[in-house]
Amino acid sequence: MRDTRESRLLLVLLIVIAFALITVDIRGGEASPVDGARRAAATVLGPVENGVANVVNPVGNAIGAVRDSGDRHARIAALERDNAALKQRLGSTDRNRSRVRQLDAMLKTAAAGQYGIKGAEVIAVGAAQGFSWTITIDAGSDDGIMRDMTVLNGAGLVGRVTTVGPHTATVLLANDPDFTVGTRMENTDEIGFATGRGDRPLAVQLLNGKAQVKKGDRLVTFGSSNDKPFVPGVPVGQVVKVDPSRGDLTRTVSVRPFVSFTKLDLVGVVVEPPREDPRDTVLPAKPAKPKPAPTVTVTVTPSADTGAGTDATTDAGAGTDAGSDPNADPNADPNANTPQ
Repeated sequence: MRDTRESRLLLVLLIVIAFALITVDIRGGEASPVDGARRAAATVLGPVENGVANVVNPVGNAIGAVRDSGDRHARIAALERDNAALKQRLGSTDRNRSRVRQLDAMLKTAAAGQYGIKGAEVIAVGAAQGFSWTITIDAGSDDGIMRDMTVLNGAGLVGRVTTVGPHTATVLLANDPDFTVGTRMENTDEIGFATGRGDRPLAVQLLNGKAQVKKGDRLVTFGSSNDKPFVPGVPVGQVVKVDPSRGDLTRTVSVRPFVSFTKLDLVGVVVEPPREDPRDTVLPAKPAKPKPAPTVTVTVTPSADTGAGTDATTDAGAGTDAGSDPNADPNADPNANTPQ
């Protein structure tokens, strides 16, 4: 439509009429005179609006989804990173708790034996082919580590240092077949030599062929000259099998080591030996044997009163049959009433 004076007047007139109708509708409330027209328009135009919405809304939603997909992917990626970090933190917490327990046990062992130790972490494990059992620790010569030093943890003897670098060192484990350590039996002081046998118990050869030994007996290190490669008193293991004595000069027993060589994490290298042999003080206290519960035995026997009453009645009857008067004078002549 061309912009003329008449068209502008018509537009102004329509606007005035619209404002007038709005004013009348607002003031009329529910009794508005245009309420009927509004309902009629809603009845006619409502289905048209619904149809248009059903057609247009999926298109609009698809466009919105495409527009927001980048933000959604970014939020999902951020949530996945947070979830992974949370899992790693939880795993680290469990590992830290385990390491705290290991460190606490190792410090208690060192304190009991008066060993000066340098803590280290296992950073590599040697190949087990051919019974070669070694580990690498993250401490070396720069940390005061030297060859032929004793290595232990909270459970007992781990091995000895064989190779030393500036920042790392190699430890030969006690279960290696090339490993041998002098041992001493708890209480009996019997001396022997323990040799590693891989994943099997240690073989301990006692110097006394007639040594009295049984399952459950425990051993510690005997110690070496100048405390190298072994300091005394470190727990070694517990006897699990005793070979029968055949009259030989020596006797062999199988010993299960206290240390689990497949679960090594934190270890301590003994850099300062004890001033005195700790003997058996480093061994943990044996668990107390449970005391048997006291047993009470109750025996039921017949009452003695019943038998006594029966005997009294029998005796009384026997006296009556004999004709004796219980009230008679004991000094009377028994033949006084006898007929002549």
